[in-house]
Amino acid sequence: MNRLAGKVALVTGAGSGIGQAAALRFAAEGAAVATLDLKAEAAAITAMMIAKEDDGQSLALVADVSDAEDIETAVDLAAREFGRIDILYNNAGVNSSGSVAVAEEDDWDRCFAVNVKGTFLCSRAALRHMGEGGSIINQGSVSAMVGVPNFAAYCSAKGAVVALTRSMALDLAPRGIRVNVICPGTVYTPLMEPMLRARGDGDLQVGLAKTLVKYPIGRLGTPEEIANVALFLASDEASFLTGSVITPDGGMTAQ
Repeated sequence: MNRLAGKVALVTGAGSGIGQAAALRFAAEGAAVATLDLKAEAAAITAMMIAKEDDGQSLALVADVSDAEDIETAVDLAAREFGRIDILYNNAGVNSSGSVAVAEEDDWDRCFAVNVKGTFLCSRAALRHMGEGGSIINQGSVSAMVGVPNFAAYCSAKGAVVALTRSMALDLAPRGIRVNVICPGTVYTPLMEPMLRARGDGDLQVGLAKTLVKYPIGRLGTPEEIANVALFLASDEASFLTGSVITPDGGMTAQ
């Protein structure tokens, strides 16, 4: 407990799924947490859960991570409220399906705008308030590590996040700031449901069954399991990790 005591964390996409689980986990370990989400109500609910369950400090923020002005305003507000930012979890993301042959240009652009540009914009804004000992955690996917049929934009965007992480790690090492990326296997969250349905030709249960075959562990991951990985990377226990690609994937990429 209290592995993040005295720290300030900003979690994007904190209104549900992995982001919400991470925000709650960070708060339980002593961090003040800014919960940022595109949906105001979702951000507020997570912030209220922190205040209620952990009696912790929280601040709900609303922003589109692909909008530079939105992000700069939100991040500056968090820094004014808490004094600085020690941890940034770039968790916000969107899904996208379709092969290159059928992918829509607007969908492709949105996938890159949120998953890649959003990571860049949030990191740039947070770095103005982050000093030595800071930790940036980017959200990748096993889709960055292996080919996934009919998810060209998503695989490409998450691959770009991995490459961006490595570049950031080198750039920020002299400042004492660590940057790592989590590449989870499939975690059952609202973001993953469209992917599962697409894999099952519209049938969620068929898509789920096809997906489970890929996991030696025999199940999908949970948001809380990924949040635990994020907690480790955010903490001083991971002080020698930077530029690392962490793959909590139930053995998927071991095959």
